[in-house]
Amino acid sequence: MSGAESLPWWAAVPVAFLLVLGGFITVIGTLGLARLHSFYQRIHGPAITIALGAGCILVASMLYFSVTQSRLVIHELLISGFVLMTAPVVSMLIMRAAVYRDLRAAREADAGGDAGNS
Repeated sequence: MSGAESLPWWAAVPVAFLLVLGGFITVIGTLGLARLHSFYQRIHGPAITIALGAGCILVASMLYFSVTQSRLVIHELLISGFVLMTAPVVSMLIMRAAVYRDLRAAREADAGGDAGNS
């Protein structure tokens, strides 16, 4: 197996398309993270696009290695499954932690304001 292997055109076109699409989707998520104002708006950009962008890149990898190794390579399916299962859960937990933080700060501000009025 040499480092100068080339893909046939019928495999190179979908691999290139999936890589560009995955990169573009990931950049869109990054721009959403940078441009949106509040934390709750910012979390949606990466949370939604990371799974789709990573999925495109992983499918491109699976296709590339399946063609170059002349056998079906499915390791990327496992990685895709883990990303698709964990990304929404992590986003939800981060958002719940932010809600808890905000509620706690509001409660402490109310308690501080009530103590000053007495």
